[in-house]
Amino acid sequence: MKPKARCSKGDTTVVATEMLNTRSSGGCSVETVRHVKKRSLATRYGALYNCDCLELMKIIKDKSIDCIFADPPFNLGKDYGNGSNDRLPKSEYLSWSYSWMNECFRLLTEGGALFIYCLPKWAYLFASYLDQMLTFRHWIAVSMKNTFRRGRRLYPAHYALLYFTKGEPRAFNRLRVPIPRCKKCNAEIKDYGGHRKHLNSRGLNLTDFWEDTSPVRHRKYKFREFNELKPMIPERCIKISTRRGDLVFDPFGGGGSTYEAAEALNRYWIGCELASCRPIIRRMKTRFPESIRRNVPNRVKRAFVGSY
Repeated sequence: MKPKARCSKGDTTVVATEMLNTRSSGGCSVETVRHVKKRSLATRYGALYNCDCLELMKIIKDKSIDCIFADPPFNLGKDYGNGSNDRLPKSEYLSWSYSWMNECFRLLTEGGALFIYCLPKWAYLFASYLDQMLTFRHWIAVSMKNTFRRGRRLYPAHYALLYFTKGEPRAFNRLRVPIPRCKKCNAEIKDYGGHRKHLNSRGLNLTDFWEDTSPVRHRKYKFREFNELKPMIPERCIKISTRRGDLVFDPFGGGGSTYEAAEALNRYWIGCELASCRPIIRRMKTRFPESIRRNVPNRVKRAFVGSY
């Protein structure tokens, strides 16, 4: 039986009460489970929670999110400072991954978009699983620079960015990118021959190969110790698949690149991070000091079970 939930929210927390039917040798009984999620930040367009993404997803309504961007841990044994194990057996990692993907499917609106940024070794398994419930759109190759050869394998040169929708996309916006030029002489890198005069003055159509999106590695430009995604990556995903005022969810906050992109694009957002939220809070206060709020936006409130 699907859990029924009742929510009440204060200025800094989301409290959900689930009434679960349980079975035992003595028959059926009702178990009450309370989920308390502390809000770490509110802005003009979003809210950030310091918790496990699966716990937060439980108290978000069905079909309430227009776009989900996920950059999950890659199971490489990194210590993210949240007490979780990032070196799971393959079967356990996939089981955990499929559990949050199932929740993503539940949360997406009809026509909503799901983007997952991951390694190709996981992407083909994720794509096979998602293909059972969502519509495949693209495998976007995101250029991976400054890596190294790994054993008896080809030199790894890209991350995978999976793009699925829940049926036909409710929004699809074509993007253009500037014509690539040499950083030293400013000459165009590619010879377009006789077709150059026919190119659009606004730039080239964005393709499914992105080579201008290397991770933020220099300490000067990062808000946390680990590598960070350029906001350009979630920004493009949001631009492609949403309209102004839509609601975006990123279950793995990391350094907060998705939230920065959503705020800048006037999209509402919900975020969560299991480790410390301080890097994300610092990012948002630095980038959008005028957007910090005491209360959660009404558009975000409505996505949670119950009412404020």
